[in-house]
Amino acid sequence: MVELEDLDFAYRHGNFRLRVPHLAVAAGEKLAVVGPSGSGKTTLLNLIAGLETPQAGRVSVADRDIAAMPDDARRSYRARSIGFVFQDFALLDYLSAFENILYPYRIASGLRLDGEVRNRARLLAQACGIADRLERRPGALSRGEQQRVAICRALVTRPSLVLADEATGNLDPVNKAAILDLLFARADEAGAALLAVTHDHDLLPRFDRTVDFADFREDQA
Repeated sequence: MVELEDLDFAYRHGNFRLRVPHLAVAAGEKLAVVGPSGSGKTTLLNLIAGLETPQAGRVSVADRDIAAMPDDARRSYRARSIGFVFQDFALLDYLSAFENILYPYRIASGLRLDGEVRNRARLLAQACGIADRLERRPGALSRGEQQRVAICRALVTRPSLVLADEATGNLDPVNKAAILDLLFARADEAGAALLAVTHDHDLLPRFDRTVDFADFREDQA
């Protein structure tokens, strides 16, 4: 599902550099990504999603070179096929929680917003414990509720790849377990790969594999 080959990435400013000789994630695999702050975990997800492009190397998702796509095609592909739970949630303040969940259907060609999709969104919201918050805008929600809206948005298209950046970071232990159960169940239903960045090492036994991203970070003077 995901393959990185000879990846080399650096931000324009600063001394951050990320090199990944090889990383592959199979369809249906659940991979946890750990490492110290600043080691490149979020950058990895951004590269896989096509939000950043490498200076060298290849990022392949479902045998498609993400970086080689035109911007519009990459944006549409990401909305259709990649569910991304951003660390800062990336919700739109002028939309309700329900409208935020359905947002991929408004920006991606090939996605049809109908009653079945709306019902799926409501069921996801119910599973996440926010069914009674759908008409509220993000500013009227707690951090944990905003996070659950972001998780519903990532899952509503039934993506083939789910990228989760600290998806359980703002939740109490009970809700943390429930959200992880939901992510795993929806990934299993779709046969989707799941890459999850986490600082919570108690969750690692639940994943198929763990990668320590400190191994891929380089600081250069």
